[in-house]
Amino acid sequence: MNAISVSRTAVLVESPEEKELFSKINWRILPLLVTVYCLAFIDRVNIGFAQLQMKGELGFSDQVFALGAGMFFVGYILFEVPSNMLLEKIGTRKTLLRIMLLWGLCAMSMAWVTAPWQFYTLRFLLGAFEAGCFPAVVLYFTYWYPPARRSQAIAVFMSSTVISGILVGPLNGALMKFGQGVLGFHGWQWMFIINGAPCLLVGFLCYLCLSNSPAEAAWLSPAERKLLAERLARDGASRGDAVHKRAALRALLRDPKLYVFSLINFLFLGAVYVLVFWTPTLIHSWGVKDVFYIGLLAAIPNIVGAIGMMLMSRSSDRRNERRWHFVGGVALIAIGLLGIAFMNGGIASSIILLSIATIGTASMTPLFYAFVSDYLPKEQAAVGLAVIPSLADIAPIMTPSIGTWLRATTGSNSASLYFIVALYVASAVVMFFAARGPKAVAAPRARRI
Repeated sequence: MNAISVSRTAVLVESPEEKELFSKINWRILPLLVTVYCLAFIDRVNIGFAQLQMKGELGFSDQVFALGAGMFFVGYILFEVPSNMLLEKIGTRKTLLRIMLLWGLCAMSMAWVTAPWQFYTLRFLLGAFEAGCFPAVVLYFTYWYPPARRSQAIAVFMSSTVISGILVGPLNGALMKFGQGVLGFHGWQWMFIINGAPCLLVGFLCYLCLSNSPAEAAWLSPAERKLLAERLARDGASRGDAVHKRAALRALLRDPKLYVFSLINFLFLGAVYVLVFWTPTLIHSWGVKDVFYIGLLAAIPNIVGAIGMMLMSRSSDRRNERRWHFVGGVALIAIGLLGIAFMNGGIASSIILLSIATIGTASMTPLFYAFVSDYLPKEQAAVGLAVIPSLADIAPIMTPSIGTWLRATTGSNSASLYFIVALYVASAVVMFFAARGPKAVAAPRARRI
């Protein structure tokens, strides 16, 4: 396997004007985009909590939930690339408005599911409607941030997954426990309705508050727009002229590195969704039966993971190094999950070990996509940032069912935990050997010039 070499950008040396400019950009776009993906992730994984009630009330089996979890990614795969190619024609504002209105309505409709085929259909549509959201935002960041700042921007954006993990547990646990019977609805029905409704409002906020590009940003002064353009050009964030998207797609599909990137993403994404969908069940197996307490306990590892992810991404940006940080994250995952499997101990030790693992799981995606966005030429970024996760999204179609089968066959969670660790370790091995490049020189702290 040929090593992938990524040119090293200059260390983070900024003038006061540049620092002020990026601070302004951060506060303008990051809070809203974090909210977008926080809602997306909640609506994507809330069936992990819903199953604690739906299995008994609707008679759904573990395999029904595993298949429903995977059906989301079938729709996601089919519509992710078309969505991201359409984005460059209609812009980010209209894209996010379309995505959020449709997925919000679909997420709310989950409350009226009564049969497995309805469950599968709505999960498929949820994936189809949400498709393109993540790669659209990663592409959007290439318009606003140079490589030296992009990893941290992606990390802030990806903090939405751990923020949603912090919120989804207590919120959905409370809705399922205290909403049971209110106005004739089950608790899990209230969960789907209240999880989906905010998407409608946030979709309109994206349309009203975001700008498609710096050139359209009325909230930046002409001097600030010029400074941003100069900084992006200086750091190599704007490379080459735009070419026809079909030609870019053909060139990208001929590049073997695309499939190496996709394999890495395939492996760790498959592991992510086994763990995410079955964490409530895992905590339940430790003897915690109350759904509200399960939600509270599930929030603890995500709080630790959010802090750890930000520190890991900041370190990666300062050193301009992705590979060893990725491998280090996988080492934390292995320590945490293998510790849970081997110790088979009490709730306190298990939560501590799960928190260690969550630092690693939370760090994988921002580190990986910072590496990929550094590598892809500008003319291939829109297509590449959609194709790579599209190929990788095949994994979550299969892995939840495999994890469920292992747990059912062995009668314990240990085999599923070994399976998750094996996927993460395999992704680290491929990343280590495939992403070799010139050794990064440790960067000094940012200084004023």
